[in-house]
Amino acid sequence: MIFSIYRVLFVWESLKRRYNSSFLLGYRFLLRLNLLQGSTRHILTKMSIPSGLGILTIFAFNLVDTWFVSLLGTDELAAISFTFPVGLILSSVIIGLGSGLSASLARMLGQGANNDDAKLVVSSLMLGLGLVVLLSAIGIVTIDPLFSLLGAPSHLIPLIGQYLSVWYVAIIFLVIPMLGNSALRATGNTKLPSLVMAIAGLLNAIFDPILIFGWGPFPAMGMQGAAIATLLAWFFSMLGSLYLLYRSNLIRRVKLSFSQCYAHWQTVLKIGRPAALSNMINPLINAIIMAMLASADTAAVAAFGVGIRIESLLLISIMALSSSLTPFIAQNLGAGQTLRAQRALIGSAQFSILTQLVCYVVIALLARPIAHLFSQDAAVIEYLVVFLRIVPFAYGALGIVIMLAVSLNAYNRPGSSLALNLSRLFLLMLPLAWLGNTLLGATGIFAAIAIANIIMGGASYLLALRISEAKFK
Repeated sequence: MIFSIYRVLFVWESLKRRYNSSFLLGYRFLLRLNLLQGSTRHILTKMSIPSGLGILTIFAFNLVDTWFVSLLGTDELAAISFTFPVGLILSSVIIGLGSGLSASLARMLGQGANNDDAKLVVSSLMLGLGLVVLLSAIGIVTIDPLFSLLGAPSHLIPLIGQYLSVWYVAIIFLVIPMLGNSALRATGNTKLPSLVMAIAGLLNAIFDPILIFGWGPFPAMGMQGAAIATLLAWFFSMLGSLYLLYRSNLIRRVKLSFSQCYAHWQTVLKIGRPAALSNMINPLINAIIMAMLASADTAAVAAFGVGIRIESLLLISIMALSSSLTPFIAQNLGAGQTLRAQRALIGSAQFSILTQLVCYVVIALLARPIAHLFSQDAAVIEYLVVFLRIVPFAYGALGIVIMLAVSLNAYNRPGSSLALNLSRLFLLMLPLAWLGNTLLGATGIFAAIAIANIIMGGASYLLALRISEAKFK
């Protein structure tokens, strides 16, 4: 099906060249920003605002799922909470490949090598689809043993299976939107990709209540209805992303031998592989933390699942800026403008501290009303209030870690980016979480997360100050 759509786009491309190529070419460049000239702050702001709106819809997408499922009951909320880390691990593969594609394409454009851009993008899409299809197949056949290992109670396993059996198919349709948006951001185009994701989020919010609760002629499908709503929304976002890639001339008819594909895969994976591993570490730690919480109280698992979804919303400005920072730094490094790249990194770290301090004050004051939105269970509410008053305090420091990690990818040092996240999670967070769980239970775990982020955030800021042009190769 995907390749049939792809063929239709190629046929339309020939008509475009024949009749209205000049109009569409002007349209293409109208949406791009010149990342090599002008105010650093102004360009990053213009890139980040539409990216932030797109990321907002993605995270709101997940939060809407969580809210509608919470109306089904505490068991359903706990079940979908168990799926979050596993879903994020698979999503991290796509995000990692997107980081590799964005950095590689931006560096190529910064060096003025525009002839191979479509080959790189098409090769990356093929790689992403192949990997996700394989991982989804493995995921479907391992649902029961995996979640038993993660400590999910036996009565929740069927609910988890209902959701993930559809979700593992749905994520295949997310590959092209995620990788395609990374390619478009590398060119300086952030507005239209964000619009596509915003429409996908709106469609999900419409489909969710219809399919979960059975409105109109549709039967009530519970948790499986939420997964089907996700599948439909991602399918339409895939169609939109294919169209944008075609209009931007980033996918077109190209001749690709296996050796060329393999060379492009190596280029993307040089950054994409450690970036994917780095992104997978956090949900892996979340899965371990959920296993710790599950040994004590299912309500704590449900609260933690909601908490990490709210966390995603609070970090929108950080994620938006970091998604813009990678192509900005990579293009400027490719053009030899190292001072401009360094200025962007330090300014972004300082922005993280200021914005997240404001977010923390608001969320701490509104913690209890927010908790009541997601559950009527007194235990879940209390756990969630504790989470919201402790963990977000460290989000400014976490933002610095994120900024440095994506910048190291742009500096062509993905191994250092991976080491940064490994250190934060395995040398700090896990040992502190174990200690906190032993001393204070769930509250101790939440405090451990905040302490680990504060320590690593301070270290990351010092490392960012030491980055010099000699480190870029």
